Amino acid sequence: MTAAIAEFGTKSYDTASINTICSENNLSKGLIYHNFKSKDELYLQCVKISYDKMLAYLEPHSMDYEDVRTSMQKMLELRQQFFQDNPYYANIFFNTILQPPVHLLASIRQIRKEFDDFLIKRYRLMIHHLDLKEGITEDMALDFLMTFHEMFNGYFQSKIGENKDYHELIEAHEGKLSQMLDIILYGIAAPKNVNDSHRLEVIENGGTDSLS
Repeated sequence: MTAAIAEFGTKSYDTASINTICSENNLSKGLIYHNFKSKDELYLQCVKISYDKMLAYLEPHSMDYEDVRTSMQKMLELRQQFFQDNPYYANIFFNTILQPPVHLLASIRQIRKEFDDFLIKRYRLMIHHLDLKEGITEDMALDFLMTFHEMFNGYFQSKIGENKDYHELIEAHEGKLSQMLDIILYGIAAPKNVNDSHRLEVIENGGTDSLS
């Protein structure tokens, strides 16, 4: 598995090769195919190992909490530290996010389920400590956050075909993720004064601005 992790950990699914795994590690194809039916099965096992390792790294901190912004930032810092310490797992992770093999999407989604459940638990903890707007429930806020993740990843998937450097794309993904989550949780603008706060509340309630 070490040889396969290194191959998929430095290439995409499409460019990784069982021939290369064998030739660079003095392995026979027979040994590979004795344990795995196909490249797909070997790749999915590497994906599972990568997600399991990442989850094992993050999970001990799953219920750590200070305030919402600090907790979110620490979670992202832990994630980035894991990627820095484990570049092979990081590459496999981002391949499943940014350029997953289409025919394996359902299998990858199933492997990701535990990781997604971890995110849901973490986001629910943070949402619970927010003062939500009237009419917004915790379940609605959680659904919005998870939908955002799918849309955010989809946006970066679309950039793959624009001949952008893959590693720069990963850096942009991680850099913008923190900013976008902060905007979603706190908005893009804060009222400048009490009058602005009042106007915002009036507009949201469909009324007129009596302070104008």
